[in-house]
Amino acid sequence: MDRILISACLLGRPVRYDGNGKRLDDPRLDRWQAEGRLVPVCPELLGELSVPRPAAEIAGGSGADVLAGRARVVTATGEDVTAAFIAGAKAALDLARRSGCAHALLIDRSPSCGSVQIYDGTFSGRRLVGAGVTAALLAAHGIGVYADHEIDRLAAAIGSEA
Repeated sequence: MDRILISACLLGRPVRYDGNGKRLDDPRLDRWQAEGRLVPVCPELLGELSVPRPAAEIAGGSGADVLAGRARVVTATGEDVTAAFIAGAKAALDLARRSGCAHALLIDRSPSCGSVQIYDGTFSGRRLVGAGVTAALLAAHGIGVYADHEIDRLAAAIGSEA
């Protein structure tokens, strides 16, 4: 049975920067959780950031650029939190490997978990096509990464369309 790494906020856990969750209401999640397939993760907490915390965006590129040292993650208050985001991404990858997760369902637009879009680093609300730090690291290591709005694609990939 495929295990799925999942952004903890999608399960309603209050781990987002603003202290809230962002529950994804889908019966497949309930079933997968009951089957023990879901492995919740918040890379930002694994990177030892607090809840709540200032909003953060990637400045100068994407998650892959952060991992390569070409971009950084900064907060709306100007703090460089790149090291915490990289540490959290590495810890999330380790958790995925230890738990046997071949797939990840992650909240889009997050500087950690975004896999389709991320914000552009200007805190203006503009979005770019790109991935966050954790999503980029997971994908680089062969884990299938799906945004929260791609749950149908994930279900098809694991063969449990409901």
